[in-house]
Amino acid sequence: MSVTLNPMRKISVEKVVISAGATGDSLTKAHKLLEIISGKKAQIIKSSKRIPDFDVRPGLEVGTRVTIRNEDAVVLLKRLLSAIDNKLKKKSISDNHFSFGIKEYIEIPGMEYQRDIGIRGLNATVTFARPGLRVQLKKIKGSKVAKVQYVTQDEIIQFMTEGFKTAIA
Repeated sequence: MSVTLNPMRKISVEKVVISAGATGDSLTKAHKLLEIISGKKAQIIKSSKRIPDFDVRPGLEVGTRVTIRNEDAVVLLKRLLSAIDNKLKKKSISDNHFSFGIKEYIEIPGMEYQRDIGIRGLNATVTFARPGLRVQLKKIKGSKVAKVQYVTQDEIIQFMTEGFKTAIA
């Protein structure tokens, strides 16, 4: 007797977003760094709120990010995980995603020190999805998706330990 698994329960990496917060000259360095790491064009993030304590006003450029999808995302994720010795903290894992930071980009395998960039860190967020989750994002005939369709923290931990040999602390 063979056990057939439901193909709609299969978990996959939807996207990997790498980002860095900065302003002014530091922003251009972070922008260049993310383009070197990902091989894709980085986008500038502008503030939409006013926060007087931090001198933030609407329209101020406060960071940069790159979104990577499909097979490129899995390859980049393996490189980024090796920079943190394939270890994740359980508190950094939430439903549908997890995040981690890299203190210095030179810890990433294959990256060399860039004199014009200096020493910088970055953040990585990995989002997971199941088939059928796109239904709630559709503009025409979109609908709600049951909570069962989301990827739980325990499922992400199991997926990462089996697929990426990641240790969870």
